[in-house]
Amino acid sequence: MHRVLIFLLLFICLHQHAGAQHTIGLPDIINYNSLDFRASAGINCIRQGKNGILYISNNDGLLTFNGRYWKLHRLPNKAEVRSVALDTSGRIYVGGHDEIGYFFPADNGTLEYHSLKHLIPPVDHQFADIWDIIVSGDVVYFRTIESIFELRNNKITFFDAPGGWLMMTWVNHRLYTTDRSMGLLTLNNGNWEPACHNIPTEGLRIRSITPYHGDTLLVASLSSGLFLLYNHLLIPHKTSIDPILFNDRINCTQQITDNQYAIGTTGNGLFIVDEQGRLFQHFSRSEGLQNNNILSMFTDNDRNLWLGLENGIDLVNYSTSLRHIYPDKSSQVSGSAITVFNQQLYVGTSNGLFTLPVNPEEKDMSANSGTFTEVKNTKGQVWSLQEVNHQLLMGHQDGTFLISNGNATPLANKQGTWSFLPLQPDATSQQQVLAGAYTGIMLLNYNNSQQPEQIVKLDSLYESMRFLASDHGIIWGSHPYRGVFRMELSADKKTVVHKTILTQKDGLPAGTNNFVYKVKNRIAVATEKGVYEYNAASGKMQPSAYFKPFFKEMPVRYLTEDKEGNIWFVSNQLIGVVDFNHPADSSYFSLIWFPALPAQASTSPGYIYPYDKENIFICSGKGIYHINYQQYMNASTHLGVLISSVTALSPKDSLIFGGYLKTGAEAVPLVRLPKRWNSFHFEYTANVYPQKDNIEFSCKLIGLDQDWSDWSQRTEKDYTNLSCGTYTFTVRARNNTGNISEAVSYTFEVLPAWYQTGWAYALYLMAAGSLLFWLLQQHKKRLRHMQDQHDAAQKQLHYLHQLELYKNEKELISLQHDKLTSEVHLKNKELATITMHMVNRGKLVSRIREELSLLLKKTGLTGAASDFKPILRLLEDAEKGDNDWEQFAAHFDEVHHNFLSNLKKKYPVLTATDLKLCAYLKLNLSSKEIAQLMSISVKGVEIARYRLRKKLQLDTEVNLFDFLIKVTE
Repeated sequence: MHRVLIFLLLFICLHQHAGAQHTIGLPDIINYNSLDFRASAGINCIRQGKNGILYISNNDGLLTFNGRYWKLHRLPNKAEVRSVALDTSGRIYVGGHDEIGYFFPADNGTLEYHSLKHLIPPVDHQFADIWDIIVSGDVVYFRTIESIFELRNNKITFFDAPGGWLMMTWVNHRLYTTDRSMGLLTLNNGNWEPACHNIPTEGLRIRSITPYHGDTLLVASLSSGLFLLYNHLLIPHKTSIDPILFNDRINCTQQITDNQYAIGTTGNGLFIVDEQGRLFQHFSRSEGLQNNNILSMFTDNDRNLWLGLENGIDLVNYSTSLRHIYPDKSSQVSGSAITVFNQQLYVGTSNGLFTLPVNPEEKDMSANSGTFTEVKNTKGQVWSLQEVNHQLLMGHQDGTFLISNGNATPLANKQGTWSFLPLQPDATSQQQVLAGAYTGIMLLNYNNSQQPEQIVKLDSLYESMRFLASDHGIIWGSHPYRGVFRMELSADKKTVVHKTILTQKDGLPAGTNNFVYKVKNRIAVATEKGVYEYNAASGKMQPSAYFKPFFKEMPVRYLTEDKEGNIWFVSNQLIGVVDFNHPADSSYFSLIWFPALPAQASTSPGYIYPYDKENIFICSGKGIYHINYQQYMNASTHLGVLISSVTALSPKDSLIFGGYLKTGAEAVPLVRLPKRWNSFHFEYTANVYPQKDNIEFSCKLIGLDQDWSDWSQRTEKDYTNLSCGTYTFTVRARNNTGNISEAVSYTFEVLPAWYQTGWAYALYLMAAGSLLFWLLQQHKKRLRHMQDQHDAAQKQLHYLHQLELYKNEKELISLQHDKLTSEVHLKNKELATITMHMVNRGKLVSRIREELSLLLKKTGLTGAASDFKPILRLLEDAEKGDNDWEQFAAHFDEVHHNFLSNLKKKYPVLTATDLKLCAYLKLNLSSKEIAQLMSISVKGVEIARYRLRKKLQLDTEVNLFDFLIKVTE
């Protein structure tokens, strides 16, 4: 049974048709050269991790690419990396010259290299380059020319090559390799066994093995073509490109779909064939590759094809629903008009009309194979294509042409024709058709025939009319520099009977770049500030209420409607569609942009031909773009976001997160940073490689921002001068169809400065308490001081008051003293007067007595002497004056504060005579005056003074007057 199957396969392969052509629709190719990734140009191996990051071997080390940012990771010896492989734990195994090991993400998201060379005996450390690495479960194989290293359980064993290992691959759970002398081998229970029994394989130089069907494998040889390997039998597999493969060299192969295989060659680029070996697509320098030497290839998670070239990396956006169609690859003409007519695809370009048969069974026209042919007599600018009465009309710079049987027949060639407007749009047969020409409008009269019998130019109109539309008998036209024309035609449609030119003064936002279209059964004028409509009541143009929700005030240059009712448009040289069949969450429509599609040049409004939902054609300056819109909207491309790096900007740029997460880790552990690192730079991207221009981002820093930022294509964000606290940077992505990715986050904490820590705050609290206590003490001290000052002030006031009182009292005392003094003085005066009176009286009495005595002596009246004795006695008594003394003493004590009484108390020995003497001395009387008062002689006074001093026990140097002044104070 097996032999029958093998021979049947061989029969089929030997009888395949070899003349098939590749499809007309080419995916875009994105080129990356050494200036982009800033490393060596040679690329040997490409792999992809679960997070979408690409790992690329390079002569300078390991390159990583996340769709936006490239990073280079060197080996310790700076050797070139020849091969890369990833295991399920996230290890990235690499091999270089005399070096094997793996990169693994560190806690800070950077890739760290871990060498495995220590597992190899020192004598075997020189093993040259590692050309292939295979990961199978927990076993890793490394291939050099001389040995294959098997890493198992952290131990390395060797498989030495009999003649030299040339290739190693893992297919269908088996390890295959090629030895120079033994051919194709497979590893079985630790032993190498021949993989092919029917033909020798040592001379085939097998380059790669890929799955084919079930247990059948597709084997690619260096220069002997392709083979099928089944049940240890090797059978040649014939293809339509065998002449090329036998003349060139195959470097690598890759199964890219269930029925398609990619073949990379040395000099002819990349071929894609189906299972039967028929050519499906060919990519070379003419299709956009940087060079034709394909060293390696890899299909990523979204089925995009990555090519490692001799000089650079190319990304073939193979899974895309956007394809590029080149009607003429040799001249790269720009497209201007497209239509499908009689199972032919017609493409009008800047230099002629091209056609291609389309297969009605192929729903996606870009998948048609074949070559465009140029329609004869169409050289020059083609402006439009219109089916009228089952005939195809072409507007050309040389006039109006009829396209039939691969030839262009001129119908009117006096002037160039822009476009055509059937006047009965719903009729199956047109009687009259207007043609917008370089200098006015022409009328094509059919008269029930398939071709126009008469072509006349309308009178009274000489402006160029590229854009025409009709509405209830009114003809609308526009001139890019003159304005919008509203025209009424005569009954025979040969004359313009009424013409109104609407410009800026009639409500249009500008006088230029106004284009008339009929969309949704409305006459819509695309302007620089949205879409306008005509108000018949006012005769003015005004912003359209119907189109306002879609376009607002954006500049619009082109409008058209597809069969599904969606509105396709051109704005700011970008293509977009208002989709009513896939409404957004909050609206009845969605606005979808196609940034990857360039519109027409700025001098042209553009052209879009929506044939059906699987075939949308876009004219551009680079040919034609085709969109399978249904496939585009149903695409299941996983949209994910990656934070590629986080950098602290101050005090110097420091990378704190490198963008690589360990397998299974959903987030980076919380990172704590010192206060001086309070400014950050975030870089992020989406893991959608070919559609990076379709992706917008929105981010938010939780802990600072309240809302998400506006959607933007920027992939960087800066935050500066953050205060201490915990922050979470969150970013999400949105593609042009409105799908929003899950947000990814990076959490970090800006630690407070030492003066903001808990210990610092405790210290601050203690210091504040101490300060408060000190302030309280100071306050108390101040209060005490103020109290003391107050008391002192009060004392001072009291003192001043007392001083004032004392002063007043002193003044009062002084006054009293003065009064007393005056009184004393008065008393003394009185005493002196009394004393003087007494002295005078004594003198007088003494003189009277003396005169009487003398008189008695003179007269000799002896008898009379006895008569005068009583008188003399009275005089003598009067002279003694005891009564006067008592009065004087009392009065004296009253004046001098009981001077005599106090003196008597102190000195009881004093007699009345002594007291008199003291009183007289107190009055500062002279001795003579005292003698008269006391009726003694002056000598007697002196003796009395002497006796008084003795009684008072006074020394001779003591003044008796001073003593008497002080003794009673």
